[in-house]
Amino acid sequence: MKKIFTILGLTAIATMSNAQIVISEVYGGGGGSTAVYMNDFVELVNLGSSAATLSGANLQYASATGTFNSYAPLPSITLNPGQKFLIEMVPATANPVGAALPTADYKVTSNLNIATGVSYNGGFNMSAANGKIALANAVSAVTAANGANVVDFIGYGSATMFEGAAAAPLLDATKSATRTAGDTNNNGTDFAALAPTPTNSVLAVSDVNSTKITLVKNSNVNKTIVFGAKANVQIISANGQVVKTAVVSENTNLDVSSLPKGMYIISADVNGQKVSQKIIKN
Repeated sequence: MKKIFTILGLTAIATMSNAQIVISEVYGGGGGSTAVYMNDFVELVNLGSSAATLSGANLQYASATGTFNSYAPLPSITLNPGQKFLIEMVPATANPVGAALPTADYKVTSNLNIATGVSYNGGFNMSAANGKIALANAVSAVTAANGANVVDFIGYGSATMFEGAAAAPLLDATKSATRTAGDTNNNGTDFAALAPTPTNSVLAVSDVNSTKITLVKNSNVNKTIVFGAKANVQIISANGQVVKTAVVSENTNLDVSSLPKGMYIISADVNGQKVSQKIIKN
């Protein structure tokens, strides 16, 4: 959803022209019998070419056919280009099923009634299949996907409100709505139903690293990682755990065939410079 940033409170740190913080992923399957992750989450991303700050914003959730009546205020958020921000919905009663999320940048532990200000325990109990999430810039109920108080919006599944011509796909406890096509203001084409990949602002370092050093030559990995620089490296899982360490040289291979499939961050110190790069293990 492209708006005028000064109205939104979206202020660029460097050049304002292309900075844009939007919803990048939504997962509502937390706690279900087939849940991949224990808790629901919403992930934001800066799609712009300069750093940006989003302040005074909130999230609002409604069922597929329901109206928006509660909100969760967000802290001031500053993101570099490509950097993500993970928001975890912490339920009033802990969910027993699914893996823990990577450390969230912000945890929603309560939400507030828009009309009365009454506080409810727990984050939003989002639907795994159908629903609506709005990133808003004011504490007033969202009534349209392109409303004046909307920064960004996604309706998924059978949602009756969405950006563009169609809602994002129907989801389940093993799928999230993941932004794959930038922001064309059309949920049906901007989002796909994919395996969830929650990413916090730390795990997203590869997206914002401006160094010209090529740490890893093959970002899609089957059995071995090919390195492009001499370094002491750590391989970090999507849950933020260091799963492997090694000393590597330029053009050497590191066997990672034993690692489960998924996303990993390769972090290293190269000639005194911190370098990180994201890989996908197939």
